[in-house]
Parts: sequence; structure tokens; C-alpha cells
Amino acid sequence: MRKYNIIGVMSGTSMDGLDIAHVSLEEAEAGKWNYSINAATTIAYEEKWRLRLSKLRHQNSLIFYKTDRFYGQFIGEQVKAFLTENNLDADLIASHGHTVFHQPDSNISVQVGDGNSIYGYTGIPTVTNFRALDVILGGEGAPLVGIADQYLFGEFDMCLNLGGFANISANINSNRVAYDVCPCNIVLNRIAREFGQEYDENGEIAEKGNIDYDLLSDLNSISFYDYEPPKSLGREWISSNFWSHVRNSVAKKEDKMKTLVDHIAQQIGNNVEDLSSGDASSKRVFVTGGGAFNKTLISHLRTHTEAEIVVPDDKMVDYKEALAFALLGILRVQNKTNVLSIATGATEDSVSGSLHGDFSKTV
Repeated sequence: MRKYNIIGVMSGTSMDGLDIAHVSLEEAEAGKWNYSINAATTIAYEEKWRLRLSKLRHQNSLIFYKTDRFYGQFIGEQVKAFLTENNLDADLIASHGHTVFHQPDSNISVQVGDGNSIYGYTGIPTVTNFRALDVILGGEGAPLVGIADQYLFGEFDMCLNLGGFANISANINSNRVAYDVCPCNIVLNRIAREFGQEYDENGEIAEKGNIDYDLLSDLNSISFYDYEPPKSLGREWISSNFWSHVRNSVAKKEDKMKTLVDHIAQQIGNNVEDLSSGDASSKRVFVTGGGAFNKTLISHLRTHTEAEIVVPDDKMVDYKEALAFALLGILRVQNKTNVLSIATGATEDSVSGSLHGDFSKTV
């Protein structure tokens, strides 16, 4: 089987920066791929990019279009510099982009990061726009990485990503189920900024706080948690359904942080138990994403589930999603299913992603 060298690019809702990973992927057998992360970096967003991306959903169409192009150029420039610095080449770029709108009820999930601009600045064939087809087919457009969890990390019972939102995938009756569980870093970082920090390093702020049980009860009663999967969350949902509970609480800031951490851990623990048919003691959960570095969150998670919580090395924690989108990219080029309807609720599985450039040498 051919080995592919691919650049996976990811920008999450927590907006900490642009993740770039150079990975090698080789299909070992049907449904299993071997992988390696050869080099990786995170480009922290300058304040101008953070502000532009965070406010983009409120801007007019011209500013949106320009940002899409400029951000694609930015991605292309960063990828090109990364390849040069590390003396690497790539067969393909798979770029998730940055989500601006995620409204699956309206068949909308929009990411900026124009693929033509990425291709134009790098000369490397590029795949973008992974979510659009799924939402058109009636799906949530998220989570998309279930198939990557199955093909790359099938030895684990579940994969948990603690990013802006916490999402989980599990192999249930030979089907890969995946869905968003609850907010995660997107709300924890918001409290951290009230302390003048971008995030709660190691969970130190939360560790100093106490749980406010009134706030915890309010958060646990949010109706989203009663919905059956498939289901997904977006930044809009935080504004309309979640943050008012935190804002209106009279709890101290550090107590809000501790309460949010316990809320997240409880919701994840509940879902791990549900996916284990009530007995998680023999299950292994592979945990990645920035929240995996939050020692207080991981400690609370271990309190709320009997499953074994497996946190890998730092590189995998940081770049697992970039690796996953690299796999989605090569599956798209091979015209193979890369989005599972059982995970998203779409009417059918799909081969999702927009192609930019000449792929004749990639397939």
C-alpha cells in the first residue's frame, strides 16, 4: 500500500491557534490505517486574527468573503513556512478551516479558509469544506472524526476529544457512534480570561474553587443533555442556551470554574456509562484535545466514570484532530466514505470535501 504524506490543518472553537501536522498514513488493511505524526506546530493567533474570526459571524458579506480569502492565504503561508522549516514535502493538504456558523437545523455549517488560496500559495492539492455535504444531507455536520477514530484508534472502546466542545465516539454493535457531549474549553477559557489568562493551565484556577451546587444543578438541567444522538453543538448554542446560567450565578469566579469542570466531567461520565450499557469498568477511553492537559478536569472525570482514562503523549493530545482530518482528506481523494451517517444523522454516508488543485499524482 502507498504511504501518503499529508498536512492536516485544524482551527478549533477555542481559538488558541492554527494546528499544523505533517503526518504519514498508510492503509494496512480494510478499516485500519497505520500513521505517524512526523512534525507539528501550533501557530498562536495574533490578536487581529482572534478578533476578526470571533466577530466574523456578525459582519457583512464582503468582509466575510475577504476574510475567507485572507485566512486561506494565511493558512497557505503558514503551511509553506512549516514545510520549509522542517525540510518536508506533502502530497496533500487537508484543512478543516475555522467554523463561523454551525446551524445544522438550517442545513448550515460554514468554515472560512479558502481552499483555492491555500492551493495557490502552496501549490499542494488541498481538500476543504468537510462539513457542508453532510448538513445538506440532513446531518449535524459533526462530529466528523468518528471514522478516523475507528480506522486509527480502534483498539480503544471510546475516543474523547476535549476541545472547544467535548465529543465522544464509540464502537457500538459494529457501528461507530459519535456526538457532542457538552461545552468544554470554549467556556473554561472564557472564565480564565476573567483572571487575565488565555486558559486555566493544569486546571489550577478550578482546583482553588469550590463547586456551587445551585449552578451545577442549573447546568445539568439543560435540555440538550436529554436529547438522543446524533447531536452537535456550536458557538451560537453557547450564547442562546448555556452562558446565561453561568453569567447569572452569584458564585465566585473560581467557584464557577470548579463547577464547570465538574459539570463537564459529570456529563462525560454519564455518557461513558450509557455507551457502556451501565458498566464502564472494563472500557478504555482515549482522551485528547487541550482539555486533556487540565489535571483538575481529568481528576474529576476519573471520579465520574469507572472506565480507564488513557491520556497519550503531548503531541497526540494536541494534534489528534489534525491527524484525523488528514485521514478524511485522503479518503476524499480516493472517493471513499469519510463521513458516517450513523454519527451525524444524515440520510446517508458521504464522501465529503471540496477539491482544489491537481490530484492526478495524489491518487
